[in-house]
Amino acid sequence: MATTPDFQRMLRGAALRVTRPRLAVLSAVFAHPHADTDSLFGVVRQDLPDVSRQAVYDVLRALTVAGLVRKIEPSGSVARYESRVGDNHHHVVCRSCGLIADVDCAVGEAPCLTASDDNGFSIDEAEVVYRGVCATCSTASISHQPNHRATEGSHV
Repeated sequence: MATTPDFQRMLRGAALRVTRPRLAVLSAVFAHPHADTDSLFGVVRQDLPDVSRQAVYDVLRALTVAGLVRKIEPSGSVARYESRVGDNHHHVVCRSCGLIADVDCAVGEAPCLTASDDNGFSIDEAEVVYRGVCATCSTASISHQPNHRATEGSHV
C-alpha cells in the first residue's frame, strides 16, 4: 500500500503541488479502487471535513489529466476512478450488483487488441468491458430460486 511520502513523490513527479486535498483524494483512490466520485468524497471528508465536493471533482480531474489515476465509465454506470494506470487493463462488471474487477490485457501489449480498420488513427488504447454476474450474486440467485419440484400426487 502506498504511503503519504509515496503520494507526495507521485504528485511532485507529475508537476503538481502537494496539497492536503490532493493527498487525501489520491489516498482514497488507492484505498478504494473503482469508487465513484460520491464515495471518494465521503472518504476524503473523513480526513478533511471542510473539503468541498467541487474541490474533490477538481482534484480528480487534475490527477486524471496528470495520469496518476484513471477514470473509467462503464456503460450504465457513473464515472469511477482507479489507481492502476498505464497498463491498458480491462474490467469485468457484475450485471446484478455493479461490482467492478480488473482484468489484465486480453492478449499482448497495449492496446491489447488490433482494430480491423484503424481509419488512419494511431491507436494506443483499447477498452473492453466484460459483463456477467459475480460469485456473490450468482450464489445469492441460486439460493433464492423457488423449488420447482412437484409434490407427488399433487394436481394443479
